[in-house]
Amino acid sequence: MRDPFQNPFPTSDVARHAIWDMLVTRDIDAFLAADWSRVAEDFVEDGFIGIDGRREASPDKWRLSFPSLAAYRDEWLRQAKDFAGQSFAEDPRAAIFTTTTLEDIEINGDSALAHKKFDGGLKKADGSYDVMKWQTVYYCRLHQGRWKICGFTGYLPNPMGSF
Repeated sequence: MRDPFQNPFPTSDVARHAIWDMLVTRDIDAFLAADWSRVAEDFVEDGFIGIDGRREASPDKWRLSFPSLAAYRDEWLRQAKDFAGQSFAEDPRAAIFTTTTLEDIEINGDSALAHKKFDGGLKKADGSYDVMKWQTVYYCRLHQGRWKICGFTGYLPNPMGSF
């Protein structure tokens, strides 16, 4: 059984190890703290775009909801603050790490494609269950000496073809 807190890529696989740390550990911890400053340097602002798949399998229903990094940052902060105001019956950090997998990272020169998937959820204090079942494909590149996110297609169904 995998350790959800353990980077599955050895330190000798420098690119994949760094991308996993950026997209899993730093992203989750920053989100839980609702602190964009923890991840701000993980993005390439120039030319950034984010596609919202709206949990729809058909690309015809996807939207360019984040035409800039600022647009994505604002929505990320809104979601993080909303999440921080909720009450859970379990440790949210452990639950999010447990639902998250990032094991497929394709490197081609100074570019990378990373497939981050969520499959699970969180038990809320009121007895309900917050389902986390989607995936995001991140576009990364080596920028100014480190791997950064230059765009994504996210909020896709997991698995594709289902809702």
